[in-house]
Amino acid sequence: MSVDLPLVSIITPSLNQGKFIEETISSVLNQDYPNIEYIVMDGGSTDGTLDILKKYGDRITWFSEKDNGQTEAINKGLRLARGEILAYLNSDDTYLPGAVGTAVNYLTSEHPESKFMYGEGYHISAEGEIIERYPTEPFNLERLAETCYICQPTTFWKREVIDTVGLFDAKLHYAMDYEYWIRIAKKYGTLSFCQKYLANSRFYADTKTMSRRFEVHAEILKVIRKYYGRGHVPSTWIYAYAQAFMERAISRDSKAKIFVFILGMTALSALTFLRYNYTLPFSEFRRWEKWYADSVSHPGLRR
Repeated sequence: MSVDLPLVSIITPSLNQGKFIEETISSVLNQDYPNIEYIVMDGGSTDGTLDILKKYGDRITWFSEKDNGQTEAINKGLRLARGEILAYLNSDDTYLPGAVGTAVNYLTSEHPESKFMYGEGYHISAEGEIIERYPTEPFNLERLAETCYICQPTTFWKREVIDTVGLFDAKLHYAMDYEYWIRIAKKYGTLSFCQKYLANSRFYADTKTMSRRFEVHAEILKVIRKYYGRGHVPSTWIYAYAQAFMERAISRDSKAKIFVFILGMTALSALTFLRYNYTLPFSEFRRWEKWYADSVSHPGLRR
């Protein structure tokens, strides 16, 4: 491959991910694409991460200093990046072999009109075993309001996106990638879907998505209302928010608490509907009614 190929800048935000980060680094450095700038933005790790980073010498560029979290780290890395094509890879996720070359070819040769692309990916366990295919879907802006079907580590975009749309929203700490995909789609009208497997997204209890579910869903509700408007927040997100709130509020270790959980979730769902959707079409109410009925028989409640 020619070194004249476009430079790809990959940012990895990290904090105390010594358990996973070497696998992440290896997945980048072992790519067969020859023109990669790899930047690791560490938030001041104390778990041995720095010893791992030092091992790689000038093969990576890294900084370690306290920051305001993942979003700031990504933005700092993107400001330093020199590449024509950009991406970020979390410190517990990995690229599949050939991912970068596939992305470059897609954006420059196969679909040069595309500004942003995403591909297929897998959920993997903490041990690196494949759990399932990430539920990726072809792009549809309205469907994106209902579920984030874009697997973050499979995303790549051209520098023009940064110049036009800007960086990630520094006020967001959980849904910053989801908000970014929506913002880019609103600007360009579409996001390109490459039907090839590019990356693994690690799925385990300590991730922010799993351990901070209430905060995640609270941010998602704000993002959806901002970009799709009041009255257009889907029931899927409201139900998930209510469930996360009640799971945080009580433990489900007795039948009495299970009853309180279901009752509270129902009430909170209704109140959240009123907050985010001041008009509630009958069809939407029927969908909510079905989800509530399903919640009563949810496997996690039968103990």
